[in-house]
Amino acid sequence: MLLSDTFRASIRAIAVNKNRAFLTMLGIIIGVASVVLMVSIGKTFQSYIVGLVESFGSNTMDIAPKGFEKFGGNLESMTFEDYDAIRKLSTVERVVPVIMVAKSVKYGKEEVSPMVLGGKKDIFGNYGLKLEHGRLLDDSDDEGAKSVAVIGAQSALDLFGNSDPIGRKITIGDGSFQIVGVLQTMGSFLTQDLDKLVFIPYATARSLSGQKYLSYITLKTVGDPELAKQDITALLRQRHKITNPTNDPDKDDFIARSAKQVTQTIGTVTLGLTLFLALIAGISLLVGGIGIMNIMLVSVTERTREIGLRKAVGARSRDILLQFLFEAVSLTVTGGIIGMVLGAGFGWFLTRLAARFLGPLTFILSPSAILMAFVMAVGTGLVFGIFPAKHAASLSPMEALRFE
Repeated sequence: MLLSDTFRASIRAIAVNKNRAFLTMLGIIIGVASVVLMVSIGKTFQSYIVGLVESFGSNTMDIAPKGFEKFGGNLESMTFEDYDAIRKLSTVERVVPVIMVAKSVKYGKEEVSPMVLGGKKDIFGNYGLKLEHGRLLDDSDDEGAKSVAVIGAQSALDLFGNSDPIGRKITIGDGSFQIVGVLQTMGSFLTQDLDKLVFIPYATARSLSGQKYLSYITLKTVGDPELAKQDITALLRQRHKITNPTNDPDKDDFIARSAKQVTQTIGTVTLGLTLFLALIAGISLLVGGIGIMNIMLVSVTERTREIGLRKAVGARSRDILLQFLFEAVSLTVTGGIIGMVLGAGFGWFLTRLAARFLGPLTFILSPSAILMAFVMAVGTGLVFGIFPAKHAASLSPMEALRFE
């Protein structure tokens, strides 16, 4: 019997009972759609987060007290003298001391609680923040400890609605500040809404908060970020009298982290999470495969006389095995294709929905997800179709013809 004839016979057998075929494929459709959706959404958000980090510049670095990351750690280990020493290193530039001011911001009856950062003028360049209108902070603002502020787009909207905030005065804590600039919309980064930030001069923030220490230091590295990190680490250990010959980060009272490190960490975490979710989604393929095996076994039982008749007129066991195996693989491949389309379509829809809240977001249909889903679909058909196919091929013609 020709292979093409065997394939046509399997397709006709599927077409005889379309409803059963669809219900059999349903588990495969759901499984493949889930795998494509999870992997593609994971890739989409990984690209989005990495893009945000890289928008700050790959050579951005923050140095913060250990207490910023580790509960119970020291929050007062960074000083202005540390900043002054770091900015003299040849491997860094645009070093900015930052003080976080935990105060609410008010205008009339409106009140918001953004993150208020006191820093020098280079903080905007370090974080890739751009001006929408007005002006940014300059050296004279810091030198004179002026009560001026630059606010994010969302803070401006929350406080002033559609009115122009330039020249208006807001209250931060007990101080009155004149708005001199509004930043362009940047969206969110991790858990921080960049459009709600408020910036005031470093000297003003120090006076307003009463802090004698720095919340953190931000800077740009010159050349290799790793070399700059080594210089900063050695300098701070010397200044803070930390003996750490084994280079154990837990012994330090500070954290130095570059945008490159953040990108690598995010990439590792999102990849692991994506693979985990894809594995969970793949369990439905296993369920779908078991369903296919059950239905194929029922089909073998229903078509026992047909199998016996075909063998009696010359069909070989191999032909019977291939026919039932073709049926199983055809169901899984067809279900896989439908699942790929549904998974990609739903992923695209979710991406468009998320873009309304997160800003520009591009859906990435991962080729690896498509390949993985296709291989899993074919593999499921082969693995779970082989047993019913072997069972059908092993039937004796005489016993099959006597079956009622």
